[in-house]
Amino acid sequence: MPETRQGSFAGYSDMRPLDPSAFQPTIELPDADYWLEDVDLGYELLNVAPEQAERVIHAAGRSTLTLEEGVAVLLAHPGILRSANCYQMLASSAGDRRVPSLWVTREGRPRLGWCWRGTPHTWLGAASCAARTPIT
Repeated sequence: MPETRQGSFAGYSDMRPLDPSAFQPTIELPDADYWLEDVDLGYELLNVAPEQAERVIHAAGRSTLTLEEGVAVLLAHPGILRSANCYQMLASSAGDRRVPSLWVTREGRPRLGWCWRGTPHTWLGAASCAARTPIT
């Protein structure tokens, strides 16, 4: 997270009492390096509980993102976070009801934290992609 940027601010992680490494993918990922195709940060899923957002994403034939993928999107597109549209990465879990989430603090810093799976937030969407395409 310290390598992520939002304007002049470096990002940070605050996932107490867990470490980000506690969140593991809950989906099968390609064995080789891959591109995320058609990433959507989930603006239309603001204020929708993660469980419901996941159903909407899967019904549309899309896939939720993992924590690593969500951070990679932020690294590739500095400044992508907006105070009214940050995102959750529903394809990672620590084995409980926590969902890894990226948002902008009041100071403007990107923050990796977590929120409860059953709780909707007016400023958190659910990130998804259309496909994971192996790099050849």
